[in-house]
Amino acid sequence: MFWYDHSEKRILPWKSNKNPYQIWLSEIILQQTRVEQGTPYFLRFVERYPSITDLANAPDDDVMKLWQGLGYYARARNMLLTARQIRDEFDGVFPDSYDKIYQLKGIGDYTASAISSFAFDLPYAVLDGNVFRVLSRYFGIETPIDSSEGKKIFKALSHKHLDRKRPADYNQAIMDFGATICKPQLPFCLSCPLSDNCQARAKNIVSSLPQKTKKLKKRDRYFYYFVWKGPDAKTLVRKRADKDIWKGLYDFPLFETNELLKDLNLSNLWESDTWKSLVPNTPKGELSIKFSRTYIQLSTHQKIIAIFVEISGKVPSLSTLENEYKIISLSELKQLALPKTIQKYLETDLFPIG
Repeated sequence: MFWYDHSEKRILPWKSNKNPYQIWLSEIILQQTRVEQGTPYFLRFVERYPSITDLANAPDDDVMKLWQGLGYYARARNMLLTARQIRDEFDGVFPDSYDKIYQLKGIGDYTASAISSFAFDLPYAVLDGNVFRVLSRYFGIETPIDSSEGKKIFKALSHKHLDRKRPADYNQAIMDFGATICKPQLPFCLSCPLSDNCQARAKNIVSSLPQKTKKLKKRDRYFYYFVWKGPDAKTLVRKRADKDIWKGLYDFPLFETNELLKDLNLSNLWESDTWKSLVPNTPKGELSIKFSRTYIQLSTHQKIIAIFVEISGKVPSLSTLENEYKIISLSELKQLALPKTIQKYLETDLFPIG
């Protein structure tokens, strides 16, 4: 605690008060997101939705649009469910005990511990990436942090060393220490106040800790989007509803393959159920078709390779389309929550929407 009390603390907007709503909001946003990227989103959410009831009452599409660009959209969907649960079950008042917080939708042990300590000064230790790194290096623990044994070891260790008189300060201190001193790459070992007793430094294994067992294998997915460029900048979209990436966001009619189509087998596009559902009676030769460049979007588990098939001509009649599709104008397109890949395509190729 001496280091934290005498160091230059990180100035973060959610640290300025003990508002549980804002602390919860920051924790959800910062899952899988760097502080630098997440902070502007936090500020926009607080401005748009000052209270958890304001957020709970917001339309889903408005929240997804505000979230656009952060990725991992299940966080936003769960966030809305949690806000509505607190509105309906707790009269809009954030629960003030670990057990009740832990029972909320989308909240696990880490988030419940963080809110409990930061908002209510309850003695719960947090375990995020920064804390795992500091503990594994300082104590020289090579047990993988994502193993069952590792989770037990680090949870017990974090609670053992928690300052129960100042749990919020202790949790913030160890997270700040991991973010600014014991960094993943190029840690400041020479100026580290804990270096004399750091087991990882003594064993020369700093760069190899913490250990993980899981090695994620990304799968490649090839998305061919049919993009209608109809009169008056009309186009065709749908809202993704499947249990898949980008659920709740809007995209164009899609044909997915497990490999990149070559010139000789592009006929697969025109034989696809997607194409036939759009233009059942229109030969491909009667339309003007252009292929975009390739767009790539990486996530933790997969790589999306997207190509946009631009089709100039009259947009199909809604009477021939499935209920999932709708025709919209460019001005309406700007208001929709879109995957990053499509947003980038719109800004650079199809419509410079800015």
